[in-house]
Amino acid sequence: MKQEDPGTADPVDVRLGARLAELRAEHGWSLGELAERSGVSRSTLSRAERAETSPTASLLNRLCAVYGRTMSQLLSEIETEPAPVVRAADQAVWQDRASGFVRRSVSPPHGGLRGELVEGRLAAGADIAYDRPPVPGLEQHIWVLEGTLRVTDGNTVHHLGDGDCLRLRVWGPTRFRCPGPGDVRYVLAVVRP
Repeated sequence: MKQEDPGTADPVDVRLGARLAELRAEHGWSLGELAERSGVSRSTLSRAERAETSPTASLLNRLCAVYGRTMSQLLSEIETEPAPVVRAADQAVWQDRASGFVRRSVSPPHGGLRGELVEGRLAAGADIAYDRPPVPGLEQHIWVLEGTLRVTDGNTVHHLGDGDCLRLRVWGPTRFRCPGPGDVRYVLAVVRP
């Protein structure tokens, strides 16, 4: 995770850190208990809650798994009251600066709905590994709009190009890699079980 100057912390990271602290408090867990459950160090959790660092996609995935949420659910919880239409200019964008991953929440956020659309962008060479799904059995449809994407689901590697679509249920580790030479842009449709 990248160190941030506390005086210039990204407002999204500040709201996200506060929500992570709230979730931990709602469960009555200490930082140590959350560290044991998530496999993330206490110091990293503390820095993320205080918005001293911008959490990576992998870190958020681990915390989402512990809290039983998708990443979109977690990110929607830090936004204002959801609207039925979200204009392109108002769609929440989150960036994992360490990996070169940019995530745009396309669907209007709503905690009561099971499906959502996300636009993902990975820079050439970017490689993101998730050790577990945020919600076991999560259904994903990955539609590549432009570029090349390698998706590893367990021991199976899927090579996707322009227009290809992969559908899977996620039960274990996954990996998203952009082999290049250019960036990849894709749509991820997520359906909670």
